[in-house]
Amino acid sequence: MAEEQATQPAAPQMRVLGQYIRDMSFENIVSQKGAAPDVQPDVQVQVNLDAKKRAQENQYESTIKLNVTSKAKEGDSVLFVLEIEYVGMFHIENVPDEQMHPFLLIECPRMIFPFLRRVVSDVTRDGGFPPLNLENIDFVSLYRNEIARRQKEAAPSETIN
Repeated sequence: MAEEQATQPAAPQMRVLGQYIRDMSFENIVSQKGAAPDVQPDVQVQVNLDAKKRAQENQYESTIKLNVTSKAKEGDSVLFVLEIEYVGMFHIENVPDEQMHPFLLIECPRMIFPFLRRVVSDVTRDGGFPPLNLENIDFVSLYRNEIARRQKEAAPSETIN
């Protein structure tokens, strides 16, 4: 029985080493035009993910890139634009190589997202708007959609003769 336990792989381990804002831009376009932001907003959020290995052993970075655009529901004028890259640094062990890519683009962003959500809320509030509380992001679906998109791009297009 001791041999069975010895052959079981060790459980994956992840530790957040740090997190920070790599780049951020907030443009309050309504204020620049001298208008008051008293309109109903239509908010659109684009999410991109990136990950890479760091120089230190078992250390990785996972980045969530958000592009948030708020437009007036009527008139289609832009109220504000927020672009932010939020990075988490992780120490990860016992994750098989074939599972590392999804781990870095699903589990790691899931860990740092609540902190990014708070930053976005604070920045929009401090920028003169109601705090923007981002909905939860389904990182599994986001990952699957990106893989499907890449496979579609890589597939040779069929030609009809």
